[in-house]
Amino acid sequence: MINDLLEKTRESIRYHAYRYYVLDDPEVSDAEYDALFDQLLALERERPELVTPDSPSQRVGGTPLDAFESIVHRSPMLSLDKCNSLEEFTAWVRRCETDLDRPIGSFVCEPKFDGVAVNLLYENGSLTQATTRGDGVQGELITANVRTIKEIPLRLNTPNPPEWIEIRGEVYITKKDFEDYNKKALENDEKLFVSPRNSAAGSLRQKDPKETDKRPLSIFCYSIGGYSEDYQPTSHYDVIDDLRTWRLPVNEFPHVCPDIAACDGYIQEMQARRDMLPYEIDGIVIKVNDLATQRDLGFLIRQPRWALAYKYPPVDASTTLEGVDYQVGRTGALTPVARLSPVKVGGVTVSNATLHNQDEIERLGLRIGSKVILHRAGDVIPKIVKVVEAGDGSVINAPTQCPSCGSLLTRRQDEVILRCDNVLTCPAQRMHSIIYFCSRECMDIKGLGPQRVKQLLDSGLVNRNSDLFQLSVESLVELERMAEKGAESLVNAIEAGKTTTYARFINSLGIRNVGEDTSSILAFRFPNIEDLMSASVELLTGIENIAETIAEGIVDFFATEANRNEVRRLIELGVHWEEAAAIEDDVLEGQVWVLTGAASRSRTELTAFLTSKGAKVSSSVSKNTTVVFAGENAGSKLSKALNLGIEVIDEDEFNARFNLDTEEDATDAPAVTSDESELTTRQTPQK
Repeated sequence: MINDLLEKTRESIRYHAYRYYVLDDPEVSDAEYDALFDQLLALERERPELVTPDSPSQRVGGTPLDAFESIVHRSPMLSLDKCNSLEEFTAWVRRCETDLDRPIGSFVCEPKFDGVAVNLLYENGSLTQATTRGDGVQGELITANVRTIKEIPLRLNTPNPPEWIEIRGEVYITKKDFEDYNKKALENDEKLFVSPRNSAAGSLRQKDPKETDKRPLSIFCYSIGGYSEDYQPTSHYDVIDDLRTWRLPVNEFPHVCPDIAACDGYIQEMQARRDMLPYEIDGIVIKVNDLATQRDLGFLIRQPRWALAYKYPPVDASTTLEGVDYQVGRTGALTPVARLSPVKVGGVTVSNATLHNQDEIERLGLRIGSKVILHRAGDVIPKIVKVVEAGDGSVINAPTQCPSCGSLLTRRQDEVILRCDNVLTCPAQRMHSIIYFCSRECMDIKGLGPQRVKQLLDSGLVNRNSDLFQLSVESLVELERMAEKGAESLVNAIEAGKTTTYARFINSLGIRNVGEDTSSILAFRFPNIEDLMSASVELLTGIENIAETIAEGIVDFFATEANRNEVRRLIELGVHWEEAAAIEDDVLEGQVWVLTGAASRSRTELTAFLTSKGAKVSSSVSKNTTVVFAGENAGSKLSKALNLGIEVIDEDEFNARFNLDTEEDATDAPAVTSDESELTTRQTPQK
């Protein structure tokens, strides 16, 4: 009897939650809904053994996580090829029809939401797993956090659900919810959201689901990934209808378009509506409607050939330049950063923009008080593209002293960048150097982000990279907001960082103009670190791909006794690697490989592996290229390779070709590539 009443109450709550959260058309008052929920809680307290994971009462719960588990998607979450003109879209359609040797049929056009992709796994109708997109092959397990989103049903509304199905969705924050949240946060002196998209991503990665529950997250479900054989849809639009029937939140605008002209009309109509929509979109997704045709078209690396993203042009805005701050990067380079009157650009409030160098300030004719045009494309750092009114404010002169340490600045004859040469004691350079040292491409020490590194420097516990390996739990627990468990985790992560590769170690030293690729070459050519430290410019420039400027940077770095001593101290403190292997075989002798896109292994490791087998790794694609390794989000190099008919392989094919295991600790953390665009630490402004 109580079983029937429980299920009846749950189903009633699910129905009214769907009316309220998804349709925005409630049939009962808040008081009536609350009474139903109280009834459910009372029944479940009476019979706790009857509580099910998909009960509406189970949305928020559990203890906070220390880390997110990595989960492999049953079907990869693919990225989309992009276009931004009718001509490019038409050319894509013609290519598809040529490959099919028949008309493509109809398309489905739908908004491209500016949010965060998630994968929802339903088994026998119940939500059992939710993951981030991650690298497309595997993502982070965020089930508890996703369950807090009221629009997502914990159970599908169907008596005959598929045995299992992956449902793809985009988590976002509406424009109004974003503004309301920030208004309330401002009143309570709390941290503000930066942008709807970034805030959605951060909310999903809260380690405590109760914190996620406080965030105003919404979701649109737009497609499926893998599914069991007992579900056999025939078209993409049928899938959307099924999602809607199952009470999943589906956008109202997906539309079947019979031809190119209809798609173009939809694109223009949605662009006109763009600013009036309650959520951010940055384009239109166009998919082949017929699923059999999708299967015939197949995939290209990690992109479906049956779908395309039509990107809208970036949004510009005008604002006023209030001042210029100068920030010091890892190599001592000064980057001027424009301080602006806050303005919304593409749905994001912007108050800073990059100016790259002093020459650009002069080229633009900037003065304090100038009215400028700001350009922001997607998530890139905003840039001033034009001065509308010069204004009558003061001229922006280049500083003569470092804003971080006060040292006199220099400008080399062949450069436009101002530099602080006080490498060893400049606080800003030390901080960025340690952050870089700990990054994934270097020593890969988890838990040492900018705030923690700054805290360690300010406390005096760390003054140089090697000091990290002398930190103890006892010293760390004295820091503010550092509990014993956190201190133990950090010490363990630092200890794990001692085991590295030779190429990563060289990269971690932060030698000017030496990145992952060059580090791999140096590790291969100089198996002994002492030989590298004593190498001459002439010896280095005799190595292929080592230009004179790179060679001079290496020699200058090791000419400083403190740098040589730091290398030796790191090794004395336990940093180690396997000896650089000689060429294992000549299977790739004479081949030229190019690496592009993101992969689970770093570029340093891939380069070292390929060179160990006799291959040359080049930075550019040409007719002499043998193979292009294309990872996630591969760009122009991939396009050029395809145009030249060069062999292209993805990471799975690479692993299979060389019998390699997939790296278990792969992550989609962004690479640390350059210090010239750091917009983090605010320095002394010039008025």
